[in-house]
Amino acid sequence: MKLLPTVIDQKIDVKKDVISGLIIAAVSIPIAMGYAQIAGLPAVYGLYGSVLPIIFFALFSTSPHMIFGVDAAPAALTGTVLVALNISAGSSGALKAVPVITLCTACWLLLFSLFHFGHFTRYISEAVMGGFITGIGFEIIAMQVPKLFGGVVGHGELPELVLHIAKSVSQINSASLILGFGALAVLLVSRKLIPKFPMAVVVMLAGAVIDRFVDLSRYGVATLPKVAPGLPKFFNPILAAKGLPVGTLVKYSLTIALVITAETLLSSKNMAERKGMKLDPDREILAYAVGNFAAAFTGCCPVNGSVSRMGIADQFGSGSQLTGLVAGGAMVLILLFGTGFIGYLPVPVLTAIVIAALMGILEFEEAVHLFKIDRREFLIFLGAFCGVVFLGTIYGVVIGVALSFIVVLMRTMTPPRTFLGVIPGQNRFYDLRQVKEARAIEGVVLYRFSANLYFANFDLFEQDIEGAIGPKTKVVIVDATGITSLDYTAAKKIDALYQRLKQQDIRFFLTGHISSVNDTLREADRDAMIREGSVVRTMTGALLAAGYHWPYPLEGGASHRIDFAASQRRLLKDDMEWAFGDQADAEIAAYVQKIMALWQKPEAEREDLEAFMRHSPVWQHLNGVREDDLLEHLEMKTESFAKAHGLDPEEMAKALAGRRQQIAEKLKAEDPHLYDLLQSHRGELNGMLKRMGADPRWKHRLRTIEQWRMRLKAFGHHRPHGDSAASKDQNHTKESE
Repeated sequence: MKLLPTVIDQKIDVKKDVISGLIIAAVSIPIAMGYAQIAGLPAVYGLYGSVLPIIFFALFSTSPHMIFGVDAAPAALTGTVLVALNISAGSSGALKAVPVITLCTACWLLLFSLFHFGHFTRYISEAVMGGFITGIGFEIIAMQVPKLFGGVVGHGELPELVLHIAKSVSQINSASLILGFGALAVLLVSRKLIPKFPMAVVVMLAGAVIDRFVDLSRYGVATLPKVAPGLPKFFNPILAAKGLPVGTLVKYSLTIALVITAETLLSSKNMAERKGMKLDPDREILAYAVGNFAAAFTGCCPVNGSVSRMGIADQFGSGSQLTGLVAGGAMVLILLFGTGFIGYLPVPVLTAIVIAALMGILEFEEAVHLFKIDRREFLIFLGAFCGVVFLGTIYGVVIGVALSFIVVLMRTMTPPRTFLGVIPGQNRFYDLRQVKEARAIEGVVLYRFSANLYFANFDLFEQDIEGAIGPKTKVVIVDATGITSLDYTAAKKIDALYQRLKQQDIRFFLTGHISSVNDTLREADRDAMIREGSVVRTMTGALLAAGYHWPYPLEGGASHRIDFAASQRRLLKDDMEWAFGDQADAEIAAYVQKIMALWQKPEAEREDLEAFMRHSPVWQHLNGVREDDLLEHLEMKTESFAKAHGLDPEEMAKALAGRRQQIAEKLKAEDPHLYDLLQSHRGELNGMLKRMGADPRWKHRLRTIEQWRMRLKAFGHHRPHGDSAASKDQNHTKESE
């Protein structure tokens, strides 16, 4: 097996990685010590867990950015196990039980790697993990709060913790309160103002210095016990397991292994995607197992990938696991030569550092975001969160995963579906609910169903269609592009629906689906639709098969006459509305404002607009003709568009005309073929203006349009005589005049 893949295979910045590693080691001192206490171990074990586990992880991991070590979720889960077993934190029983829990966790992780469990993390949604981690962080904070003002750590679930905090308030130590909440305030403010600065290290050192010169114990402030210098010693968790309820530990450690896998792998994947890299999930889980084996045999609690420390390392430019190796090496030096300061660390200050770090993992903002965009995902988050804080960590995972499967089931049972129509002048089909101009074709039901069709959702499919059939309905056409499979029940029922509609003299068509759907119908012996020509590739083909030729008759008596020029001209506007929904006008308005702002600059600076078009995700796909089509569409609506977005109509008209002139000149010089096409489009505008001139409703607007047209006419004075398209456009202009 190849070790240290990121250091060997990738170009790294040694200086940045070394600096990042030293900063990670410094930050890990207070955080890891605090989490070790949460797991029921003496604080120094947090430092022990930051040596071999982080080094072994670096040697086996394919992730160049993840930092391993003692972290919140596994520590909290371990502490919960001790409470369930009635083992006191920091006792000799805890010193024996915690490494056994770590060993069981490592064994589970090894099995996960061997059985390729990494791919199953895709079934644990972000909402489940967010609610679970937020619940754990919130519960640990509630446990730690009394230590800020001189109390002792709480235990149990949220109701018990709230009662414990209320009782502790009556025993506040003033010096502890000032130190604890003062340190917490400094940490939270610095996170906002100087997020890259390792303020936790400064606060920790400040607390130690204050105790060294003031002797805080005289004021009732607790400090950590002194620690003798030295590296972690070998511990045999197999021998320690004697006398412990191993079956119970194995059961609880499964949850810890699941959390380590899900949290670390999801976070690593997220960072890798941001950096344009790929990870090997099974190799990653093997690295987690190796790191936890190292932790178990040095007497430590389970270790995990730290999202917060990974973020810090990324801020300082870390690009490989050399950062982890440096951090582990630095921790060795601290254990050998720098443990003297540990006995001077005030407990309220260390508690403030832990709480500030935990507040960084709370995802309440994500919950608010989920509430706005997807109430189902929000309920999953809330269920996992409430399960953790009211029932316990294991129940939080179970509730979150159960809710996820329920939501998946609900989505397949009630998938997106809609009825379609056409816009007069457009050669496409539109959602009747979203597009106001769309009209239903008379006597035709166009229905789109966007999910696989099976026994649980077929009744909804059937009810939608039967509910849309009216006295004049002659044809039902299903856009089945979203249906990639049928089960046997759905195959039988869709054939029955076909036969029933046939008896009512209503043609039923299935269109756009993949061929395996037809295979299912044939295999189920329900292929009457296929043999009788009611399975057609496209909706347009189905309309033709049913005897409907354009222009289609529309409900209300109008006809659907397709103006291909108008259809092409409106195409981009339709694409914007489809992509951005209610925000489409805002996107176009921002584009228009950009044109107006640049057009007010000197001519030498106007090429900046070309750079804007190339680099804008929305506009970079436009060529000159398509952009000109959109500008022409906007010119026809200048007054209303300018009023809706607070723009000056005259300035807007000037900027759009100028931009169209710039497009024409650029195409004429660079692409004569596109230039000819552009002139062809513009010739159609003159004819349209001539036709509208007879309509009194347009007289006022035409005066403004005529001014724009005269600006465009200026293009003709610069065309070469040999330009046939240009000459044709000039002749057309003279005729319209």
